[in-house]
Amino acid sequence: MNSIWTLARRADRLNPSIIREILKVTEQPGVLSLAGGLPSAETFPIEAMREACAQVLTDTPKEALQYAASEGYGPLREWVAATLNAQGQQVNAAQVLITTGSQQGLDLVAKVLVDAGAPVAVETPTYLGALQAFAPFEPIFASVASDHEGPLPGAIEALRHDAPGCRFLYVLPNFQNPSGRVMPEARRQAVVAAAQAARVPLVEDNPYGDLWFDAPPARPLAARWAEGTVYLGSFSKVLAPGLRLGYVVAPPALHPKLLQAKQAADLHTPGFNQRVVHQVIKDGFLDQHIPTIRARYRAQRDAMAAALTEHLPAGSEWSAPQGGMFFWVRLPAGCHAMAMLDSAVHAGVAYVPGEAFYAHAPDRRTIRLSFVTLGPEEIRQAVALLGGVIRRHLNEELQEDTP
Repeated sequence: MNSIWTLARRADRLNPSIIREILKVTEQPGVLSLAGGLPSAETFPIEAMREACAQVLTDTPKEALQYAASEGYGPLREWVAATLNAQGQQVNAAQVLITTGSQQGLDLVAKVLVDAGAPVAVETPTYLGALQAFAPFEPIFASVASDHEGPLPGAIEALRHDAPGCRFLYVLPNFQNPSGRVMPEARRQAVVAAAQAARVPLVEDNPYGDLWFDAPPARPLAARWAEGTVYLGSFSKVLAPGLRLGYVVAPPALHPKLLQAKQAADLHTPGFNQRVVHQVIKDGFLDQHIPTIRARYRAQRDAMAAALTEHLPAGSEWSAPQGGMFFWVRLPAGCHAMAMLDSAVHAGVAYVPGEAFYAHAPDRRTIRLSFVTLGPEEIRQAVALLGGVIRRHLNEELQEDTP
C-alpha cells in the first residue's frame, strides 16, 4: 500500500547505526560483547550522583525543573572554560555551548556549516556517529589518508585542490574511535599547519582525552588554532552517558549560529542534569574519579592485548592503545569481517566490523573491539571464541579455493 507520507530527500541518507543494531543482538543470553562503545557501568559514580540530585532538589528545585538558558547552565560553562584553559586552551565561558551529548554537537556543526554538495573531510577510518550526523546534510565526503599517527599533513594540504571549498576536517586526535590511535605532538603541529595552509577549519572531537593510561596526550589542536577550530567534549566517558551531557567550544564568529541551531533543536539541554553534574564536579571530584577509570581500563587493555597475542591467528595486526576504549584489528588476508559476524554471534562473541567506519573504500578485514565492558577473564574467553571463528572462516575460504 502506498504511503501518504512524502519523505524529505535527506531522509534517504538516514541509516541505522550498525553498532546499535549489533547491540540488540548482543542482548541475547550468552553473547560476550566486544562491540559496543559503552563505558563500563562499574565506573558510574552512583552515590555521588544520588547525593547531588538531593542537593540540587533541596537548594534550587524550582530553577532545576524550569526551562533554562539555551547556552547552558552558567557555572557549568565556566567550569568547562576553566578546565580547558588549564589544559592550554584560551576559552571564554561565552564560547561554551552545553549540548545534549557531544553527538548533538556534531549535528549542530553540520546544520550550520554543511550544504548539499559541499566537501567535508574525515580521517580514514573515522567515527561512525560523525558520518551519520553529517550525511543527512548531503556533503561530499573527502577521505583523508591516515596512518598510525592520524591524518597525513600532505593529504590535508591536498584538500585545497582535491576538495575545494571544504567546510571542515573532522578529527579525533586522542585515542580515536575506532582506531585507538593518538596523535603525537609533531603530527598535531603539522596537521594544524596543513589545515591553515589549505584554509580548512577543524572540528576536533575529544570524548576520550582523559582516558590515558601512561601519559596524557599533547595539547589540543584548538589550543594551536583557536579561531579555526570547533572543539567538542563530553561527560559521557568520565561520568555517565545516560546524562547526555556534552559541550561545544566555538570561535566567536561561529557560536551565535550554533546557539540558534541549538534553540531550534531542543531549546536547551536538561537544566536538572547540568546542575547535578556541576554539583558533582565543582570541587574537584574528577581529579579523584578519573584515575580509577584509567586504572580499570588499563588492566582491561592489558588483558585484551595478552588475549589477542594468544588467540588470534598469524597475519592478524593490531597495536595496544595508549588510552581510550578500543583495539583496532586487521584480520589475516581472506577474512571478511562483516561476513563472519553472524558466525561469531552464534559462537557467543560480538564485534563491530570495521567497514562501517569508512567514508570510502572500506577495509573489510578490520574490526573494532571494545575492552572496557568485560572483565579480564571474560575478555580472554571472548577473544578465544573470536580466534576460533576466524580460523574456521579461513579454513572455509581455503577449502573453497582448493580445486
